[in-house]
Amino acid sequence: MRKFLLKIGLNIIAALPLAVVQVVGAFLGLLAYLGSKQYRSLFRPQYEAVVKARNLPFKLWEAVCASGMLFSDSLWIWRNPQKALSLVEIQNWDLVERAIQEGHGLVMLTPHLGGFEIIPRILAKYFPATILYRPSRQEWLNELVEEGRAYPNMHFVPTNLNGVRQMTRALTRGEAIGILPDQVPSGGEGVWVPFFGRPAYTTPLPARLANRNNTPVVMFTAKRKSIGRGWLMQATRLAPFSEDANIAAAELNIAIENAVLIAPEQFIWSYNRYKHPMGAELPPSS
Repeated sequence: MRKFLLKIGLNIIAALPLAVVQVVGAFLGLLAYLGSKQYRSLFRPQYEAVVKARNLPFKLWEAVCASGMLFSDSLWIWRNPQKALSLVEIQNWDLVERAIQEGHGLVMLTPHLGGFEIIPRILAKYFPATILYRPSRQEWLNELVEEGRAYPNMHFVPTNLNGVRQMTRALTRGEAIGILPDQVPSGGEGVWVPFFGRPAYTTPLPARLANRNNTPVVMFTAKRKSIGRGWLMQATRLAPFSEDANIAAAELNIAIENAVLIAPEQFIWSYNRYKHPMGAELPPSS
């Protein structure tokens, strides 16, 4: 029944204009923030610490509303991919083309910011993309997400050894792979390095995959424009990662920080980026 009702809800969302969906998302973001002490305890300290450290304007309520739009944007993009593609302004696409033409594939990194779900669909118009994702523990929710994300030329693989092998094969074929680099990896799969000044358990996987065959790495962002106007997609090619896992993970986090600072209010501050996953060693400060 829950899955059925959610599908009905998603179909309703698909029929609405993007502006309406984003306004609804903003309202849901406010409800989540005001209604959950745990949500607030994660959101505000993480957001506030970053904007204060970087001397940026403190726009709490704008960030709270944007957190809901992060979710609503994704749902609308899943259900309206062609409409969404028509609302994307792309910058620096030439560097993406040059990177692919080198023949070693492409590692694309897409933090949870703005309309990030549109990014792999842009790439899939030009070349195949294999994308790493973490399945939900709830089967019904996982089915809905997989159904929503399904798209031609995009292949999703789980965060396990088989998934990594499939990504390696994709790079060998000269294709693109996609990773959400701001997720906390499972215990034993990451290293502790700074993220906005605090130890954060971070995956060295993008560096490991890129360094196998000198594969170019590009960081993508999809900054939300004004309500209903779509997204600005930007690409930045990163310098080669260090062969040292700790240094490479630190380099990755610096690149993510730079991406977040493009639109700090649109980042997923409700996610506990600094949690200690089961099985991981204690962070250096402990």
